[in-house]
Amino acid sequence: MAFDVAALRQDFPILGRSVHGRPLTYLDNAATSQKPQVVIQALTDYYTQGNANVHRGVHLLSEEATQAFERSREVVARFLGLKESRGCVFVRGATEGINLVAETWGRTHLRAGDEILLTALEHHANIVPWQVAAERSGAKVVVVPVTPRGEVDLEAYRRLLSPRTKLVAFAHVSNALGTVNPAAEMTRLAKAVGATVLIDGCQAAAHFRVELPALGCDFYAFSGHKTFGPTGIGVLWGRPEILDALPPYQFGGDMIRKVDFDGTTFREAPERFEAGTPDIAGAIGLAVALEYFMTRQADAHAHEQKLLAAATERLLAIKGLRLVGEAPEKVAVISFLIEGGHPHDIGTLLDADGIAIRTGHHCCMPLMKHLGIPGTARASFAFYNTLEEVDRLAVSLEKIRKMMA
Repeated sequence: MAFDVAALRQDFPILGRSVHGRPLTYLDNAATSQKPQVVIQALTDYYTQGNANVHRGVHLLSEEATQAFERSREVVARFLGLKESRGCVFVRGATEGINLVAETWGRTHLRAGDEILLTALEHHANIVPWQVAAERSGAKVVVVPVTPRGEVDLEAYRRLLSPRTKLVAFAHVSNALGTVNPAAEMTRLAKAVGATVLIDGCQAAAHFRVELPALGCDFYAFSGHKTFGPTGIGVLWGRPEILDALPPYQFGGDMIRKVDFDGTTFREAPERFEAGTPDIAGAIGLAVALEYFMTRQADAHAHEQKLLAAATERLLAIKGLRLVGEAPEKVAVISFLIEGGHPHDIGTLLDADGIAIRTGHHCCMPLMKHLGIPGTARASFAFYNTLEEVDRLAVSLEKIRKMMA
């Protein structure tokens, strides 16, 4: 049966609204995705029918909330291709997950002379925590360059790996360019020199199936709001044996085994890293979002690739428009520039036509500096976008190009 995007769009209430008198064309999915009604309803149901704290109560509401919260962890594990959920830690998002690893693993494993290998594609959230960790420990951040097409230079990556490399951290998919990195191969090469591997999975998780056992990494982080779930919730997965050996990230209720003024003992993962009352509703909503997505994942990815191909063809035909990032393996993200126009102006003019995109450096200032540009305009697609919206974008950009000529 064909992928019925028109029927699917009915699941997303916000897609029916208008902006500036035009139908909303939402092409800012790499920043945050829209939420289906089942997710919105799950949040409402929790707060109206089941609001209670988890793990501590013996009354029915608390038991129900605890069961729903821990079931959410099982759904996350299944989404990541895992047989057990113990390595799945609920965090506020990938940013907190990366900071957690930098603060705990970095503090206990990095020493002077060690190297942290990053790529030039990284989001600030996968750069700054490692800079701070390096300054604190005396380690050094080493950067793998990217090619003019926006791919990680694998030859340079191989050369830069060495016994000094203690950590390799990279994005599964570039948020700025859409490039899909060869994560399994990069991990295999890093493991060959004894490095620990962290993957920022924010953009990958929203577009295709992630199988952590096949990737072979040690840590993987993603955010719920990019995978059709609520904001303020995300997941850090780590190998349980690694997590159990790390010091806690924060301290408080639910992460302790015993507290005494003579000393405190802590629980194992994942509770070890979930101090205080968690985002219970967020975790429940995230599980509903992931279940919704998993039933449509394969068809959704194929549909997005059709959108990417159509948008690439239409935009390349516009005189004076230049694509930034043309890797052969991409998700449905297109970054571009128009001759004579600033990305912010492009975004403002598109907004007047009801088209929402992202403009600027996309929290990738080092990448933009490497490419010699201040930023880009970025259109990013999800499975609920349509070929009609691709046409709408192209028509509006052609009009903008003529204005800027």
